[in-house]
Amino acid sequence: MAPAPGLPTAPGAAPRSGGSGNLRRNAVWAFAGAVIVSVGWTAAVLVVPGMVGGDSAPRGLHGYHLSDDFCTTGKPAKLLQTYSVSDSSAPTHHTDRHPALDSMNCSMSLKRTGGNSDSEYANVYLRADLHKAVNPAPELAANKELYRARGYQVTEITGVGEEAYFLYKDDGSGTYHSVYAELNILDGGMTYYINYSASYSDGKGKPPSKDELRSTLQSDGQDAVRAMKK
Repeated sequence: MAPAPGLPTAPGAAPRSGGSGNLRRNAVWAFAGAVIVSVGWTAAVLVVPGMVGGDSAPRGLHGYHLSDDFCTTGKPAKLLQTYSVSDSSAPTHHTDRHPALDSMNCSMSLKRTGGNSDSEYANVYLRADLHKAVNPAPELAANKELYRARGYQVTEITGVGEEAYFLYKDDGSGTYHSVYAELNILDGGMTYYINYSASYSDGKGKPPSKDELRSTLQSDGQDAVRAMKK
């Protein structure tokens, strides 16, 4: 995991002017920041493993394996009951293999079914890493505290992997809001996360609630980690 995997470079930043175009661009840039932060931290951990404290011995992969298309293997079926993939932007995916770390990811631009508000649009990014050279558990714990310090609501999730937690924040400036939700799962040397981001303006509808997003991402996360063992 990355220290704030999926954490936008400026959490809670909202567009300064109105209009659905600005809101959609804000969601896209927050999403892009999530990818950059995640990739950068993963590289740092590989180069400087001492950055991650605690027991660094590998944990084993517990039967998890890579696939060439994580958009298929990790398909967020529950989320896609509310959203559909945007016609203007096809999903993208990538798989990397390395002696120390294997990873796969998928990104999707989404459009909510029905409605005519800014909250129609969202982005989802999911990633799984197979840590073969280090123990990712201390990093996962550090991530949780970093999020908490930045004002995110952190909810522990039981019955999913060895450890899991859900993150949520609805932030903004004035009438504009940015919603961010993420589920993180640890199981042996496997780490998985799925994050969701969307923007909306007061009086023009809202994305799914915190509880709805927690339930949705938990369901999709459980399906994804099961599929990684098939």
